[in-house]
Amino acid sequence: MRVAAILLAAGAGRRFSATAASPVAKQYLTLAGRPVIRHAADALLPHVGLLQPVGDPAALADALTGLDVLPPVPGGATRQESVRAGLEALDRLPPDARPDLVLVHDGARPYVPAEVTRAVIAALAHHPGAIPAVQVADTIKRGRNGLIDGTVPRDDLYRAQTPQGFRFALLRDLHRGAAACDATDDAALLEAAGHTVALVPGSEDNIKLTYKEDLMRLERLIGPTLLPRTGVGYDVHAFAENRPLILCGIQVPHDRGLAGHSDADVGIHALCDAIYGALAEGDIGRHFPPSQDEWKDADSARFLVHAGQRIRERGGMLVNADVTLICERPKIGPHAQAMRQRLADLLEVEIDRISVKATTSERLGFTGREEGIACTACATVLVP
Repeated sequence: MRVAAILLAAGAGRRFSATAASPVAKQYLTLAGRPVIRHAADALLPHVGLLQPVGDPAALADALTGLDVLPPVPGGATRQESVRAGLEALDRLPPDARPDLVLVHDGARPYVPAEVTRAVIAALAHHPGAIPAVQVADTIKRGRNGLIDGTVPRDDLYRAQTPQGFRFALLRDLHRGAAACDATDDAALLEAAGHTVALVPGSEDNIKLTYKEDLMRLERLIGPTLLPRTGVGYDVHAFAENRPLILCGIQVPHDRGLAGHSDADVGIHALCDAIYGALAEGDIGRHFPPSQDEWKDADSARFLVHAGQRIRERGGMLVNADVTLICERPKIGPHAQAMRQRLADLLEVEIDRISVKATTSERLGFTGREEGIACTACATVLVP
């Protein structure tokens, strides 16, 4: 029996966009280093001989590059139209290549246990359709105007999942004859036509990415175990005449700047060393040697962008960074928020993961004598 799968990626994900404010369709969001839909494709491919993606062809080609899938076809305005587009694409294959069975799967379900897919396919030996489902365990309330309007018996209630499986020719013909309706899943077409649809055990882990919290649950399921690692950094630069004062990526009004091979941003230098230390990748001088003319008077923002990239390339994430500038003057407080935002932008993280504060040395030492500025930094990252 030849088995094909239709992988749906045409949805706009309005509920997810409304909660997560994401400009990227949910099926293309990065999950454990890869697009959500690529995880879904990987889950299906071991069980099928053909995989037909449906959606934005360019986006799908990019997300699924390197995988053995059929050329993507555009989806429709509704789920039903998109499934029909996938069915018609499979029907255009040479007769000896057309499938006997077809699975229909939502691209926003990236984690499908293998036993679920196997159970759906096995059930098609005895039924024209089969879906995975999980029996409702919670008490179900019907509500109206913010008040309970009744309790719904849950004994025979199930939550439907995908992949749903069908005899290919039957599902194709039902879609061709049901152009006027808008079924929310394909099992509904079989039900309406009087065909039996089997229920097989689904999985609580077969989560459909719908809300922001779902992405976090899926990260825990799919992503590697991340371990916390902490690094500390320290830097100091002497004051110098005729140079702008750059601190944490912000030009701060002052009568002197700092001496150094680059722009001498003591805050960014200390933070880079903290990040490289957490990754056990040496210090800033290893990555950007002061002996190289390329870095003379360089914007230190480039260094911090590199440090952030190294976290992502390692499959990790920045938990938080704490920067403490040590000087008598200038006053850092009026600029701290702008510094936080600049560091967050360079590291591509939320501002609440970045702290910038300042202290004096009570007129003691070189900072107390206003000969220069020192900085300490601490960074915590999660890496596999």
